[in-house]
Amino acid sequence: MASGDLERGTKNGNNNNNNNSGYGSYYVETSDKEWTSWLIPMFVVANVCVFIVVMYINNCPKNNLGFEGGCVAKFLGRLSFQPLKENPLLGPSSSTLEKTGALEWRKVGHGHQWWRLITCIWLHAGVFHLLANMLSLVFIGIRLEQQFGFVRVGVIYLLSGIGGSILSSLFIQQNISVGASGALFGLLGAMLSELLTNWTIYSNKIAALLTLVFIIAINLAVGLLPHVDNFAHIGGFLTGFLLGFILLIRPQFGWVDRQYLPAGARVNPKHKVYQYVLLLVAIVVLVAGFTVGLVMLFRGDNGNDHCSWCHYLSCFPTSSWKCD
Repeated sequence: MASGDLERGTKNGNNNNNNNSGYGSYYVETSDKEWTSWLIPMFVVANVCVFIVVMYINNCPKNNLGFEGGCVAKFLGRLSFQPLKENPLLGPSSSTLEKTGALEWRKVGHGHQWWRLITCIWLHAGVFHLLANMLSLVFIGIRLEQQFGFVRVGVIYLLSGIGGSILSSLFIQQNISVGASGALFGLLGAMLSELLTNWTIYSNKIAALLTLVFIIAINLAVGLLPHVDNFAHIGGFLTGFLLGFILLIRPQFGWVDRQYLPAGARVNPKHKVYQYVLLLVAIVVLVAGFTVGLVMLFRGDNGNDHCSWCHYLSCFPTSSWKCD
């Protein structure tokens, strides 16, 4: 956007759909029940409702600050969009996003407005941004919720969003940031760690792994473009990846049906040793990461002072664009 806010990625919905359907085909079914997905659709509805409320507050016909061109879609009244030169994504102004809870380092680190770490997850820079993220959420989230239930998927989504907000605040301190894609990357990260920790119950596991890694790499590569907050993507992905080892661990194949075995038959333990090791390591790393990140954030630290090259992870300059 012209005034310098960052959207948290616009991942391709079709890619995520392919990822979801292909990933599910590699799973060796057990007698685990399939849950009815209702939380992910509620998240979609909530994001759409929040966007409508933000546009109502924005009230472009009244508050347009004189950017060249008038409000877009004036027939919508106070829900009309900012001029395209200010916001080409068909959305509100940066000032409205900041007022309604966008992530802004100074307000979080120095103003102690910690709630912005959460509220920014539910804001979007425009219609295109919202549409891309909600399609991705449907394609990724519904299948995960059907397999693991609303509690675990909801926890992964929210904590991944917060993890992305923390990392974004530490490294992007000149712009505001909004969007749900940190949480979406958390779901992708959880899918990857779930595959790894439950490795023995999958068929065609190498193909499943390569498919997931390829899609994750493509989506992270998109974050190297200007005006995309890749630190939120990376933070969300790492948080979800660790949470997958903790929350998405499955019993060994055959353990669920142990009651049908003849008396005296050898029963495998519920989980393998490596699953417990990964779980413990993930808990330690996750707690340590959140603790260090929050301490640095509320001390007002700039992550770029500790890592001189990390800014390239969010925008890599080329002859076609600059990152200033």
